[in-house]
Amino acid sequence: MTDPLQPLLDLPGVRDAADRARDALAEVHRHKTNRRGWPNTAAEASVRAARASAAIDGGSMDLPAPGEAGDPILAGALRVAQALDGDSLGILVATWRRAPLQALARLHLLAAADLVDDPESLGRPRTDPGIGERLDALAQLVTGGTRVPAPVLAAVVHGELCALRPFGVADGVIARAASRLVCVSTGLDAHNLGVPEVTWMRRVPAYRDGVTAFGSGTVEGVGDWLLFCCAALESGAREATSIADAFAG
Repeated sequence: MTDPLQPLLDLPGVRDAADRARDALAEVHRHKTNRRGWPNTAAEASVRAARASAAIDGGSMDLPAPGEAGDPILAGALRVAQALDGDSLGILVATWRRAPLQALARLHLLAAADLVDDPESLGRPRTDPGIGERLDALAQLVTGGTRVPAPVLAAVVHGELCALRPFGVADGVIARAASRLVCVSTGLDAHNLGVPEVTWMRRVPAYRDGVTAFGSGTVEGVGDWLLFCCAALESGAREATSIADAFAG
């Protein structure tokens, strides 16, 4: 069967960018702190990722005081982060590998719970023409339909979900979480230590332009998005190293 993503590896710089992202994440997993203390650094990475992911979509980065609801976008991002941490991560990854659309529905339930008027809409993609077909195609890629390097697959899943906006609410938080699921499930970032969201948050205009370019489907637009995401994974590994260094004292 033809691999639909294989041609992406021939785009200028993509293969090398993916290799750099892979090597950077492998290096942070070898950090002395992460040999045994990775649950602590992963938990910190999850919180940083949630705050940055919320900010990208216009939410607050300020954690609420105990007993307060706080910003609804951040609240949803934090619920998603909890599902991507500890024992919950293993459960969600298992679902992602077997039935990625169920995992996406779960992410929407968590991310959008405070953002929709109709609770019945949670976990249900929009019924606009083409959305179901494109989600099915994405699921096929995730469940073995491609053999491209994990950073490339993560970027494609991320870009497709952002451009498609399958749920209409909290799609950005869901897309970035799905990118993390790709990284964990493929072993690229097995302990979920990287924080690429910080880079995307610091470059929101470029991030949004990248999503638009990817959605256009042009060779240049797709290539630029892949490079942008791979670079964020690489810099996210540096963020993870700073977390590990802090825990090392």
